[in-house]
Amino acid sequence: MRSNKLRQLKAEGRPIVNAWLSIGSAYAAEAVAHQGFDAATVDCQHGMIGFETAILMLQAISSTDAIPLVRPSGLVPSEIMRFLDAGAYGIICPMISTARDAADLVSACRYPPDGTRSFGPARGLLYGGADYLDGANRELLVFGMIETRAGLDNLEDILGVQGLDGIYVGPNDLSLALGHRPENESSVSEVADAIELVRRRTVEAGKIAGIFCSNGPAAAMRVAQGFDLVTPGNDAALLRGVMRDAVNASRA
Repeated sequence: MRSNKLRQLKAEGRPIVNAWLSIGSAYAAEAVAHQGFDAATVDCQHGMIGFETAILMLQAISSTDAIPLVRPSGLVPSEIMRFLDAGAYGIICPMISTARDAADLVSACRYPPDGTRSFGPARGLLYGGADYLDGANRELLVFGMIETRAGLDNLEDILGVQGLDGIYVGPNDLSLALGHRPENESSVSEVADAIELVRRRTVEAGKIAGIFCSNGPAAAMRVAQGFDLVTPGNDAALLRGVMRDAVNASRA
């Protein structure tokens, strides 16, 4: 089975740089994934993307060296299994707030006896290889997003769930949950301390610590902080910024 290079990068202590795709376009996904990212995540929670378009985007990402990941709309096992069948090599699941949530997430991503995933990998066989069944539980990555107060309170129990490969911080929702305005790089000490707590505990547990960032410099700051996986903004926000700068430069 095709190896998941994100596991190797973690083992080597090298940062994982992840693209975030919210625009429902295979062409856009292909263009972004060709820019040297280690992974590319199709965002089916807040992105403007349906299942059929997500398949096309996964196919486009697969034409590059980036590992295809998906963020589903939520902890919906049937949806998660469908994305894995479509060739996703990892799941970043939002709103994981309890150990039971984390266990249910892992179960949806793993074949028996490690979980309850139904067999029918379809495109997963094409991307992963003919021996997909033998290696899927080993290679596919499972991330739970910590972005609620309950998730923060239950962090130790969540980290203790066997088969959970990493934690991905959703800083905007976490800021909101703690009573502050949503910010990716919050200057509020309560939020900054909570993010550092999640990072430290995750790394201590031997799992991958990931986080969403505003841009490249912010991602570099998070790498220096000790995060394993960083996302330097999403496609729509970066596109808006570049286009705005182009318009302003033209009018200057």
